[in-house]
Amino acid sequence: MKATVPWALIWLPVLAVAQPKQPPSAPVPSQILAAKKVFVANAGADAGAYPVAAFSGKPERAYNNFYAAMKTWGHYQLVGAPSDADLLIEIQFILRWGPVLRGDTASLDAQFRVVIRDPKTQAMLWAMTEQVESAVLQGNRDKNFDQALARLETNLEQLTAPSTFGDATTP
Repeated sequence: MKATVPWALIWLPVLAVAQPKQPPSAPVPSQILAAKKVFVANAGADAGAYPVAAFSGKPERAYNNFYAAMKTWGHYQLVGAPSDADLLIEIQFILRWGPVLRGDTASLDAQFRVVIRDPKTQAMLWAMTEQVESAVLQGNRDKNFDQALARLETNLEQLTAPSTFGDATTP
């Protein structure tokens, strides 16, 4: 009697080789993990977004909401001057007018950008960007604004958890 080999067994070695190896996690800069006090800076917002009511509120809405979330989170002590801080965290809201293609539709390109800097050297330690989903109705645009800002805050919280990105002491 002739033995047959299941096709799955033949492909297993090929599948094992095809899987790319994940590189080890790069370390989060030690300043981010060790910081106790931060200065939150308003890196600006596109004022043009507000007169035509693309989003509710004033240009400082992103900064005010982000600052309030940082205060509520309580991980860092917020200070009033960059010279008193262990980290500088800049929040910026960017809105590009004109069509930005997403799939087969055109929409506005709105996003938040956070940059974390060392206050002594001004060196950028980390940056993150979060896209605001487009919407036709202003109520939905405002909801998407808040959701994108919340995702950005979650990303920052995850960044400060050493197990997420690796150990800061890893070379």
